Amino acid sequence: MGTTSRHDLIRRVQTELPRGAPFDLAALAALGVSPQLAAHYVEAGWLVRLAQGVYAFPNEDHGLYGSLKFLQQRVPGLHVGGKSALALQGVRHNLGSRETVVLWGESRYTLPEWFTSRVPARYVHATLFDWPDALLNTRTQGTPPGVPHGLRVSSPERAALEMLYEVGTRQSLEEARNVFDGLRSPRKELLGQLLSCCTSVKAVRLFLAWARDTGVVDVDDLMARHPLRTGSDKRWMGRLADGTLLSLKPHG
Repeated sequence: MGTTSRHDLIRRVQTELPRGAPFDLAALAALGVSPQLAAHYVEAGWLVRLAQGVYAFPNEDHGLYGSLKFLQQRVPGLHVGGKSALALQGVRHNLGSRETVVLWGESRYTLPEWFTSRVPARYVHATLFDWPDALLNTRTQGTPPGVPHGLRVSSPERAALEMLYEVGTRQSLEEARNVFDGLRSPRKELLGQLLSCCTSVKAVRLFLAWARDTGVVDVDDLMARHPLRTGSDKRWMGRLADGTLLSLKPHG
C-alpha cells in the first residue's frame, strides 16, 4: 500500500470511528485496516493501543459513556445498575465526583485495566432475577435523559432491588436507606413483576420493610396482586459486614 493510500485510509479511520471511545480490530478491519497496519498507526502516533486488540485516538478522554458502550458489545447484559443507575435518574445521596460506578452483567467478567484506570468501577454478576421471559429483562433497562443513546441503564425499580441485594456486602445499609428514601412514584405493576421474580429474599423483604416506612407504594396491595418471593414465615436474619444484625419480617 502506497503512502498516499495509507494517508487516505487513516483519514477515513479518523472520520468514521467514534471519538471519545475505544474501538477494536474488527472495527478497524471493516475500514480495511489490518492488524499490521494498526500497529504502524500506533508507531506513527495516529492511534494508541489500550490493550490487546483495543485502540483509541490519542489525546482524547476515553470517558465513561463511550467506554461502556464499547464494553456492552463484549459483555452479555452489561448495564449500569444499582445506586449508579438510580443516580443517573435523579435518585442519589451525597454522590461524590469519583463515585464508583456499579455495573451488572449476565456472566463472570473482569473489567479491563484500561477502563478501571480511568473510571472507578466495579462489576456485579449475580442471578438476581428469574426472568419469566426476555421481555421483562429488556423492559427494565433503558437510556434515561442526558445519557448517550444506546447505553443500557436499569430502571429505578430494578436498580433499587440491585442496590438492596448488595446491602451488607459492597453496599452500606445506611447509604442504601438514604438513597431508597429518594424513590418517587415507582411503576407499581412493573415493581410487582420484578419482586415476583427476584431471587433474593433479603432484597425483597428489605424493599417491603422500607416501602412500608416511606409509603412509596402500598405494600399490602402489592402483595395482594403479586406472588412475592418473601421466603418462609420466619424472620430473615443476617449479620452485615460491619457487624450489624439485620432482621426482616416476611411482609415488611
